[in-house]
Amino acid sequence: MSQPLVVDHAPVYRIDRFNVPAHAFPAFMARLRLTQQLLDKLPGCRQNLVLTQPDLAGEFNLMTVVEWSNESHMAAAKAAMQARYAQERFDPAAFMHELGVQADLGTYRSA
Repeated sequence: MSQPLVVDHAPVYRIDRFNVPAHAFPAFMARLRLTQQLLDKLPGCRQNLVLTQPDLAGEFNLMTVVEWSNESHMAAAKAAMQARYAQERFDPAAFMHELGVQADLGTYRSA
């Protein structure tokens, strides 16, 4: 089976879903807002949403949707964020593990 053709001028979407325990919500949101502010300043960021569902039996459901103008801008943003995290000595996976956050992370394109 052949791989789908990726067109660099087509928009690409990073959509991440998080289940956040209620006790971890303030700390997680603070970090998420910081990341959102950083991404908003990067070239090619067309849209950057944070969506929440209210507390459901002790946890929150959060979804982030970031639309990038193309694959190259998204790749550059990923590299910039990794460099920033390295500089801060911040490990997103360890942070989420400590808070008990479950994540489903993905990249999507228009069908």
